[in-house]
Amino acid sequence: MLIALLLTVWAIFCIFDNLGPYLIYASRPLIAGTVAGLLVGNVTLGMAIGATLEFAALGSYTYGGASTPDWPTGAIIAVALANVSGAPTAQAISLGVTFGLAAALVLTPLDPIGRSLTTLFIHRADKALVEGRTRELTVLHWTAFIPWAAVRAIPTFVLTYFLKASLVQSVESSIPKWLVDGLQLSGGLLPAVGFAMLLGFLPVRKYWYMLMIGFVLFGYAKIPVLGVAMFGLAIAIIFILLKPSASTPAAAAAAPPPPSTPATTSATSPAESSTEEEASNV
Repeated sequence: MLIALLLTVWAIFCIFDNLGPYLIYASRPLIAGTVAGLLVGNVTLGMAIGATLEFAALGSYTYGGASTPDWPTGAIIAVALANVSGAPTAQAISLGVTFGLAAALVLTPLDPIGRSLTTLFIHRADKALVEGRTRELTVLHWTAFIPWAAVRAIPTFVLTYFLKASLVQSVESSIPKWLVDGLQLSGGLLPAVGFAMLLGFLPVRKYWYMLMIGFVLFGYAKIPVLGVAMFGLAIAIIFILLKPSASTPAAAAAAPPPPSTPATTSATSPAESSTEEEASNV
């Protein structure tokens, strides 16, 4: 019961973080799954499922308020169900990714419902603003979040509390083997697809040597991906610190001098004095 409540509160916070003033990226499946793994007592499982769903979520983004698969809620539900199954880690990750993809897609139609119900609060808030009821306006501002949270909190609580290990195992056994093998294959391809999508946004042609360094570290030095990422972060920090800026003395010294202007003096030239004398004589 306590775990289900904590996961439900976390699902509510994930959507609040997506809408609220402070953004810690809790709405990303990687963060949502990792914290869910921490709550259920299996951080490794949460990180693995969240990271795999993160690569799937890279290909979908909302534009103009369009509804996308509910990746954070799907990651939370997936981690809880995979942990309840009691399967080995590799099998639990595959099972969690399967449940996570299905849950994220199934929960998509609930998002427009939560968005539409907020219009009732908005019309009431407009009327309170016209009539000068500021306290009611503040209450409506905060309670309008309830529909957004409800369409995620209710499925999360129901699925994490009422589903037991026996039911999860029966569902797992009823899934055809060809479907499980296909989902495992697609789950293995998702990281490669995600990295390829990220490389499409990066200036690879300009910094191709960075890819070579990462390939050597991973392929020949056998450094894990996390170690390669930390090495890349250190290189990026050094690159930024050593990059000259316009405010540094070296850049100021290397800058070309401004165009010289004739100095203004109090003394006048002979030509100017003769001109002044002719003007006085006239």
